[in-house]
Amino acid sequence: MDIARTPSTPDGNPEMADAPPPPKEPPVIRREDYTPFPWRVPQTRLEFALGVDSTRVVGTLAVEPNPDASPAEEIRLAGDGLEPLSVEVDGQGANDWRMDDGDLVIALTPGSHEVRVTTEIDPAANSQLMGLYASNGMLCTQCEAEGFRRIAFFPDRPDVLSTFTVRMEGPKDLFPVLLSNGNKVAEGDEGGVKEAWHWAEWHDPWPKPSYLFALVAGDLVARKDTFVTMSGREVELAIWVRAEDLPRTEHAMESLKKSMKWDEEVFGREYDLDVFNIVAVGDFNMGAMENKGLNVFNTKYVLADPETATDGDYDGIEGVIAHEYFHNWSGNRVTCRDWFQLSLKEGFTVLRDQLFSQDMQGEAVKRIEDVRLLRSVQFPEDSGPLAHPVRPDSFREISNFYTSTIYNKGAEVIRMMRTMAGPERFRKGTDLYFQRHDGEAATCEDFVTAIEQGADLDLTQFRLWYSQAGTPKVEVDLAHEGETATLTLRQSVPPTPGQPDKKPMPIPLRLALFDRKSGTHRGEELVVLDRAEATLSFAGYAEKPVLSINRGYSAPVAIEREASVDDLVFLAAHDDDAFARYEAMQELIVGHLVAAVGDGLSDADRDAGRAAIGGALRAVVADPALDDQMRGELMMLPSQTYISEQLLVADPGRIHAEREALKGWLGNTLEAELVALHERASGRSDGMSAEARGARKVKTQALVFLAAGNPERAAQMAAAQYDAATTMTDRQGALMVLCGLSGVERTNKLIDFYNRYRSNALVVDKWFSLQASALHPQAIEHVKALADHPDFTLKNPNRVRSLYMAFAGNPHAFHAESGEGYRMIADLILALDPINAQTAARFVPPLGRWRRIEPGRAGKMRAELERIAEAKGLSRDTFEQVTRSLG
Repeated sequence: MDIARTPSTPDGNPEMADAPPPPKEPPVIRREDYTPFPWRVPQTRLEFALGVDSTRVVGTLAVEPNPDASPAEEIRLAGDGLEPLSVEVDGQGANDWRMDDGDLVIALTPGSHEVRVTTEIDPAANSQLMGLYASNGMLCTQCEAEGFRRIAFFPDRPDVLSTFTVRMEGPKDLFPVLLSNGNKVAEGDEGGVKEAWHWAEWHDPWPKPSYLFALVAGDLVARKDTFVTMSGREVELAIWVRAEDLPRTEHAMESLKKSMKWDEEVFGREYDLDVFNIVAVGDFNMGAMENKGLNVFNTKYVLADPETATDGDYDGIEGVIAHEYFHNWSGNRVTCRDWFQLSLKEGFTVLRDQLFSQDMQGEAVKRIEDVRLLRSVQFPEDSGPLAHPVRPDSFREISNFYTSTIYNKGAEVIRMMRTMAGPERFRKGTDLYFQRHDGEAATCEDFVTAIEQGADLDLTQFRLWYSQAGTPKVEVDLAHEGETATLTLRQSVPPTPGQPDKKPMPIPLRLALFDRKSGTHRGEELVVLDRAEATLSFAGYAEKPVLSINRGYSAPVAIEREASVDDLVFLAAHDDDAFARYEAMQELIVGHLVAAVGDGLSDADRDAGRAAIGGALRAVVADPALDDQMRGELMMLPSQTYISEQLLVADPGRIHAEREALKGWLGNTLEAELVALHERASGRSDGMSAEARGARKVKTQALVFLAAGNPERAAQMAAAQYDAATTMTDRQGALMVLCGLSGVERTNKLIDFYNRYRSNALVVDKWFSLQASALHPQAIEHVKALADHPDFTLKNPNRVRSLYMAFAGNPHAFHAESGEGYRMIADLILALDPINAQTAARFVPPLGRWRRIEPGRAGKMRAELERIAEAKGLSRDTFEQVTRSLG
């Protein structure tokens, strides 16, 4: 399931909301308490009589004792909001059963049995969007992690694997398309009183846990294609959407075919069913879901054309489709033993989709984008009250652990294994993993062991990356004497909740030593720092070399070093590792801003620092050897969140003021170069080529600086770019700049944008986000007005995120000194929690970072968390996040 790149969406009425039960101090689930389920369920048959308001479900389970578990005299079938209409065992009505905290517990004698339970559910009332729910007249499902228990009574845990046969029947006019997992084996029309109904039966031959079940029924059309696998099998491909959306599915289909081919070539993984279906859903909590043979996607990650989707949207679609397809092996064929092992499938699959996107889009820029995401989301998570290991030890609500730590840090941990082994040996390890655990529910330990044995690595100490939370810090000191350079490395892992003391972990660091005169180095080395401190010597350097370290971001650590401004300017100009060059620019700017915020700069030092940054940026703008995609990355200022992470206690107001002042100075000082860059790029920004995409990126970056330095001129240029735009990337980039300014151009273009795209929900989401994220003095007032807009609804997760998650990520408005930004998010959480608890809980972490904020604002943030905690009827999801944030 893709969560790292997700918006979402629902539809309904607060009065009809499917409110979650009160938390009742949810119990703590611990990894160490795992025991196998006492029963196996080799076969499951589900029968659905479909209706928007009422769907009857008959579940028939073949059960048998699990020889690997302690015997039991009853079977516990998980349920959430269900009531059994009938319970049968071996064809006879059962009397010896009871309900226990929502679960159905049935007495069984030793041996094999057939258990049949009938229930009835109301998809239209399911505003939580977990289980079977209605979305714009269509029925669809979301079962990960524990949604299946809202459909039928079942041992709803990932280590219970079953082959599913599913029969659906429903009115032809409402549900002309009936889809489920696996292959369609039969279909037909109903007779008699159900003459207007039809049915379809699907069978998935591959055993799977219930979280991978999927059903979709609705009025849909498909873009169809075929793919021939490496063994010569022809697979039918289909992407199902509403009729009006069909023209915008071409890129998604091409992305799917590229993914299937790449997974065969790079990981040796072949698809294993006759069909592969994707359905795009407007109301969806996640980014997408990898249900076996029937992936369900948020429309955001399927629909695209140049007029309505940005270059980033195109990349996101390609990456998320790859991610969900790759889950067919890393998640479906080999699944998780329990939810503590979530990173087994998600971290590995994120790495796989990252490597795929590097091959499709170019390694340099993609790597920088991935690291920027890690630092903006996962680093704050690792340094806050919600910090947890890649393999957590406990939870109250599993949906709260679909985090950047599980996904993005999990991917970095596996990438480090690949770095130490090399691609070929790593492939031997993954081959062994798939071979050894195909058809099983595995653990993170199983994966590490397979890599260890297949790649011939000793990963004994490396396992600490799975059990220790926190971002390691590596102190770097380079000394020079005579002709020897001496590098000293020291590592530490800061305390995190429940883990005050940490052990040293193996940290693979790629490094190179540059000769300042020639601008070259002798070659790159891989050093694995596996103790608290290590010293390395390098001979043959008459002058002190310039150190390039953690090249390619070989380890997810924070590097702490006293690099001179001259060294950073040198690396920003000469480093042949794209990430290290980007990092040098970031270090140069972050060092200056941290000193400025901390009152550590004299006027002379401030002027010198700005001059160095300006010179480095001028060189980037003028460098003819750079492609514009990379140029755009080097032009980006570090985010305020990342700057805050460099400080023990941050003052958001000071950081914002210093960052904006630097941006304005650069916009003024480099105005002529930036205008020339914009003009040059404007001449080659049409089309979808790599050159055009790069041109669009630098155009917007140039406008960002110009808007801070000369807002009047920037407003004119942005308005002209908006009017001349032939792609959404150019139009949105121009509008983004205008949203941060005041004046008639801002107003006119916002009105035009809305009127032009008001019928396209995904583009209207952009319209909300651009205004909520703008660094405008009246941003809070703008968000309040947008919350009353007729197109805003709390029922649609995509729309909620487009406004309020964008606002929570707006450091200037969210951290308003008055505390009004905190109050707005707390009010949202309280209003949204009864409607969609999972989405509501994801707004808690921005408030939870109060310990790292200066005392005045921190007190206001904590007060809002306390207000939420005191609310009655809070969901388990939000309850856990708030209590952990308060500590």
